Amino acid sequence: MAVSPPVDDTTEALDLTVRGFLFCLRRDDQQRLTLTAPHLEGYGAITLDWAAPDVQRRIAGGKKQLLAKAIGLHKHPHLKVFDGTAGLGRDGFTLAALGATVTLAERNPVLSALLRDAHRRALAHPALAAAAQRIQLLSHDSSTGLAPAHDHDVLYLDPMYPDDGKRALPSKEMQILRDLTGGDADADALLAAALHSGVPRIVVKRPSKAPWLAGRAPHLSLEGTQARFDLYLNPVHSSG
Repeated sequence: MAVSPPVDDTTEALDLTVRGFLFCLRRDDQQRLTLTAPHLEGYGAITLDWAAPDVQRRIAGGKKQLLAKAIGLHKHPHLKVFDGTAGLGRDGFTLAALGATVTLAERNPVLSALLRDAHRRALAHPALAAAAQRIQLLSHDSSTGLAPAHDHDVLYLDPMYPDDGKRALPSKEMQILRDLTGGDADADALLAAALHSGVPRIVVKRPSKAPWLAGRAPHLSLEGTQARFDLYLNPVHSSG
């Protein structure tokens, strides 16, 4: 998605039209970069704050939670994880807080700006700095290639589930993100690229009732009440 003028974490105020929708980036009274969508009346702003209670609850879940187990942190505490669809970075930061070294790759420039702003603030936060130092940010479209992931232990994908009009209304935050990005219609191709990336372990997060990505059965699935983690193992490293 081309955005002009350029968006980065130093942006103070910017209005931009994406896919026919108006979006506004502003600094709040805490100097955090926020995103609003005026066409969605009554929807609040999206702000990435990794000190927020919902992120801290994820971290408090420790290495026995499904995300950490799917990645393998319960057995190998210092894995290198490539998050190819970083989004708002909450899962990535959780993994970093639990000891992983994480590369967050995001192709949408607005989300990338929000991620960089959150990362900058986390580096300056005494309780978050250690985890933030284990995070690298990458403005990268993983659908164009996964070469940056080649030296990682795990490739994590959480593609946005498409809106087919058959499911319950998404959360307000998810609706804003869908309007901003158009969803991840190329998610099937992304899995194909991941399976040829050479990364030993691929983890795909899906809604609990969603079909397998690209119709491809995983080697193992970890089931939760709202989400499922499908694991695909490179045969060369299948003992992991």
